[in-house]
Amino acid sequence: MGPFHVNTLYTVPDGIRQLRADKALSLSHRDHSRVAFRRAFDAGLVTRRGQVLVPDTPVVGGDVLEFSFPDLKPADLKAVDIPLDVIFEDKHLLAVNKTAGMIVHPGAGTGEDTLVHALLAHCKGGLSGIGGVERPGIVHRLDRETSGIILVAKSDKAHRGLAEQFSERALQKEYLALVTGATALMSGSIRKAIGRNKQHRHKMAPVEAEQGGRDAHTDWEVVERFGPVATLVRCTIHTGRTHQIRVHMKSLGHILLGDVIYGWKPDPGLPKQPERVMLHAEHLVFAHPLTHKTIDLRAPLPPDMTAMLKQLRKVAAAGAKARKLIAQPVKPRGKPKPPPFHPHESRL
Repeated sequence: MGPFHVNTLYTVPDGIRQLRADKALSLSHRDHSRVAFRRAFDAGLVTRRGQVLVPDTPVVGGDVLEFSFPDLKPADLKAVDIPLDVIFEDKHLLAVNKTAGMIVHPGAGTGEDTLVHALLAHCKGGLSGIGGVERPGIVHRLDRETSGIILVAKSDKAHRGLAEQFSERALQKEYLALVTGATALMSGSIRKAIGRNKQHRHKMAPVEAEQGGRDAHTDWEVVERFGPVATLVRCTIHTGRTHQIRVHMKSLGHILLGDVIYGWKPDPGLPKQPERVMLHAEHLVFAHPLTHKTIDLRAPLPPDMTAMLKQLRKVAAAGAKARKLIAQPVKPRGKPKPPPFHPHESRL
């Protein structure tokens, strides 16, 4: 067996009474695929207090799990024929509407189903090499659970031109996000530096610049409200920090639906719960790195977010109807009218 990735420690959160080990790891480390964790279990690389665990081993809050993955070697990279939703392409670059659940580039703990594997097949190997052997063509990235537009460079010249625009913050990047609750305002601007969470290294958090936080700026506006349950917001990011929208919206008290890592909990009022973070890279405007023409791209919402919006509208409408019924004033009955008096009757 080849060299291994550095061991990672994970403490099961307090409050977990009993959960399968594989479920606990996959829920808390969503940047790694289920296939990768299966390989780790098969290789005996998941332990608790030195004891090797199997996928269905029950774990509880406070348990410390240690795991690692075999390092992926460049020789392991191969073209895999995976369908891609290409929304723009020329000889210099392409833009893909990435599906939720697809990891962008291979690394420790990933399988052969990353975007890079698909790009190697689609572009017949014709990708920029600036990103290195494991990230050919990759100029930027999206989290595994985030769907939407991602740019890919076919040549080194295109790669350098796009990277420069990202560095200079010259692109317009807009995301659609479903967040919990009803925002107090219709729009806002968040400027909070972001850094690694000191207690949970797989998470990010607002961190002062003096303590290592990096500048982060997000503008947001309400697109649609669903009563007190949820809000659809459009977020324009001027920086590209890891988990930026997720951290910034949580700082306002509004966690993204499905974002278990940052504290989202299933809403009993929703018949169907989200199975991933409800975040979509919907709109991207940039200058073509060679022709310098403005490229304006949009990616339609994926089916799962469309279905969630439909469900939220129904829930909000039902809630509004119920609140209206409760709020209707009750007409006072007043004093009962006396029965009609007839002259031949006595009221004594």
